[in-house]
Amino acid sequence: MTTLPLPSDDHVHSQFSWDTAGRASMEAACAEAVELGLPSVAFTEHMDLVQWYVPANAPDLFPREGAHYVEEDSTFRPPPIDFDDYFAELERCRSLFPSLRIRSGVEFGEPHWFPDDLATLLASGRFERVLGSLHSLEIDGRRRVLDEWFHTERIDGEAEAASVRTYLAEVARMAQDGGAFEVVAHIDYLVRQIHKAGRTHDPRRFEPEYRETLRALARTGRILELNSRLPLDPVLVRWWYEVGGSAISFGSDAHSAAAVGTGFRDAAARAEAAGFRPADDAHDFWRR
Repeated sequence: MTTLPLPSDDHVHSQFSWDTAGRASMEAACAEAVELGLPSVAFTEHMDLVQWYVPANAPDLFPREGAHYVEEDSTFRPPPIDFDDYFAELERCRSLFPSLRIRSGVEFGEPHWFPDDLATLLASGRFERVLGSLHSLEIDGRRRVLDEWFHTERIDGEAEAASVRTYLAEVARMAQDGGAFEVVAHIDYLVRQIHKAGRTHDPRRFEPEYRETLRALARTGRILELNSRLPLDPVLVRWWYEVGGSAISFGSDAHSAAAVGTGFRDAAARAEAAGFRPADDAHDFWRR
């Protein structure tokens, strides 16, 4: 049996993402990628423009002190990326690891809420991998990050089912109105919260909603990310193929060097089983 090649890791965070809390290092992540034999890695740092409402009883997910913290009006404003330092470090790592292709990138949160800002950012032409992600929903007129809202409000039962449907509909809107991002990151981001709450999620219960969202991604030419932080359910990869999805991107969503490329053997097998194959260019997406 032929061993599948390891894909590129197109979703990695370094010290330039605000939520790595000192755990990440671009150089260490590159060293890990070389050790694993990955063909390339993309540093897709968080660019979040949402001002999140964070109630006083929220879990301790955000800084309460320091340069960026939850303010007196219960608002958290994520800090910007220092792109000058980011690109300088990218070039330094390229010189240190000449055998590894190191891509620039960005993970742009809620791009359909900030299309002009995304267009301005991408006009520079400096970013090789551009992810669009949905970490937030509008809840009672306030923008809440899901990690906080789901657990603060103790969402379960029918409310959980409603949140899944709401989330998938918002992902479809993101695909339709989100501008020029290429890859849809972690379509199962809300499922992470369900797992953190100690429950399981069966996507078959929401097959019509998942299929409609996946069709929206396919219609707009987006690439679906197979995020290995929480292994994407194989049925979703199969549905992506069946609705006409053109390609798969692989991402560890690593926030530390040790997480780079985590689970990629299994992820590659899931993609192949659904009908996606590695391209001749080892740095490319896997295509149907």
